[in-house]
Amino acid sequence: QVRLDESGGGLVQPGGSLRLACVASGNIQSIQNMQWYRQAPDGSRDPIASIAIDGSTFYRNRMKGRATISRDNAQNTVYLNLDKVKPEDTGVYICNLEGIRLRDRIRPQTAWGQGILVTVAS
Repeated sequence: QVRLDESGGGLVQPGGSLRLACVASGNIQSIQNMQWYRQAPDGSRDPIASIAIDGSTFYRNRMKGRATISRDNAQNTVYLNLDKVKPEDTGVYICNLEGIRLRDRIRPQTAWGQGILVTVAS
């Protein structure tokens, strides 16, 4: 069993910054890959960035240069920093963890967060 708790959303003004966090809890040994997605108001869902267990990162073009993904393996946490936010950044941000190794399970697990709303407006 893996529980994900997302935080850091809310209302931010255009040009501002935000920091999202996703904390995984459970009997976790390791997590291979951590990712953030954005679901736009029109229903589309697109990946933003991913970070692997070795710290390597990959960014999609949409927010490349404004987004920074990082992780704290000791706390089983993934972060997303987004700078110079725009109204079109508004949406539900969703955390996705893949390759979760639990100490009491043989098979690796996958977990999705419930999503956290980010609204960019004055």
